[in-house]
Amino acid sequence: MAKVFTIPVLPKMGRRRRESTSDSRYVEGQRLLVEAMKYLAQSDPVANRDAVALLSEHVRTRFRMTDSPLG
Repeated sequence: MAKVFTIPVLPKMGRRRRESTSDSRYVEGQRLLVEAMKYLAQSDPVANRDAVALLSEHVRTRFRMTDSPLG
């Protein structure tokens, strides 16, 4: 059995977060992936279930929550 070591680090409270600006290409890519998932789900939901799951996982893990294709 492996041992897990943690090294505590205090957060820097004085540091401010950088404002994120939305890139229109980034949001457009998100929108295209959502449209692809809709198309696959409407055309044949059973056969395309794995493809929709793969795209969904990509959208959930690769995109920031602040960038929304819904406007």
